[in-house]
Amino acid sequence: MTTPSAPIRRDALHAALPLDREPYLMLAQAVLAWSEPHDVLRPRDCEQIARQLADHARAVADDVRHCCAALPKNSAIRALTEVVLGEAERRLAAPPRPTVTGVQNLARLLRALYERHGRLHHAPQLSRAALSS
Repeated sequence: MTTPSAPIRRDALHAALPLDREPYLMLAQAVLAWSEPHDVLRPRDCEQIARQLADHARAVADDVRHCCAALPKNSAIRALTEVVLGEAERRLAAPPRPTVTGVQNLARLLRALYERHGRLHHAPQLSRAALSS
């Protein structure tokens, strides 16, 4: 890859829009199903997929971080979410690796972030007002 993509920050307009979850989870599922992609994918394909997954993972992480901040400090859900966010920050700080392994790792990270996202939106500690602010 030539240059790492800049982190995506969800501004007020983007925060009001729902994440486009389904296509990215379908892409992650397809990526994780690859068994012998070396014959199928060119390096440029891996690079493009890596960028898409990394950029979307950053957007999901921002949303998860926002929801996490609304949880009580002593919440078990918050503690686990902070662990997942810490791992996401560490992995997303580096440029995405345009390899099959790199793309599959990003797909796993995206699934973990969406799992946290879903659990936060069903957490009893979060009020609807906290999620929409």
